[in-house]
Amino acid sequence: MDIKNVMVIGAGQMGSGIAQVCAQSGCNVLLNDTNEGALKTGMKNIEKHLTRSVEKERITEEEKNETLNRLTASKTLDDAADCDVVIEAVIENMDVKADVFSKLDKITKKDAILATNTSSLPITEIAAVTNRPEQVIGMHFMNPVPVMKLVEVIRGLQTSDKTYETITEMAASLNKTSVEVNDFPGFVANRILMPMINEAIYTVYEGVASPEDVDTVMKLGMNHPMGPLTLADFIGLDTCLFIMEVLYEGFGDSKYRPCPLLRKYVKAGWLGKKSGRGFYQYN
Repeated sequence: MDIKNVMVIGAGQMGSGIAQVCAQSGCNVLLNDTNEGALKTGMKNIEKHLTRSVEKERITEEEKNETLNRLTASKTLDDAADCDVVIEAVIENMDVKADVFSKLDKITKKDAILATNTSSLPITEIAAVTNRPEQVIGMHFMNPVPVMKLVEVIRGLQTSDKTYETITEMAASLNKTSVEVNDFPGFVANRILMPMINEAIYTVYEGVASPEDVDTVMKLGMNHPMGPLTLADFIGLDTCLFIMEVLYEGFGDSKYRPCPLLRKYVKAGWLGKKSGRGFYQYN
């Protein structure tokens, strides 16, 4: 399939990043969000990131303008009617995602591929609300999307080889490296990363060490570019808790039990960088 027209649903940090790399690769991109404020912010952020790339001489002013010309804001899913691929990047909630995919199944053309950027929810379950489960696939980008090279391509139970091959080719055209992943809770990235973060939180909870010292151990002792608690604050502690709950429920294994301190921080509204307070304080 020759992919020319793409819709990205959700204009948050992930969605706007996905829209940017798709437009930079030459696709005509619709960035969709029902929230007009979020949509305007997403479009502005893309322009800011491209301007910064021009200043750092990574792209030219002409390339920036060409990318922006391929981007269009969209407030209705009906705009997806002529899209070859739709990438959903809305909130990590199965009911919300199922509703989006059910609507897209009726709106999009029959050969369109429906992809989800979910970081942990089952692709097979999302695909089940459509009449085209063989054309539904996971396309889990890493944050920040324009910088990170990896895409987890997750096959649902019925995802066809043709759909998988089309999406891996698309990922390559976005200058990304894709890995094939089967449909298990947390996939690969979060199944490994989140228990490490959860264990780091346990070391603070149990008084083994301070957040600063835990992060220093992992940075200087394990050569991690960022400590796990700093990373948790960056991801969002509510997101970390949600993924741990998906792992715990999906596997029924006590090793995935979320740390009580993580639950306490989320209940307190200490969600990390986005709320101004997590394991660290942010101005």
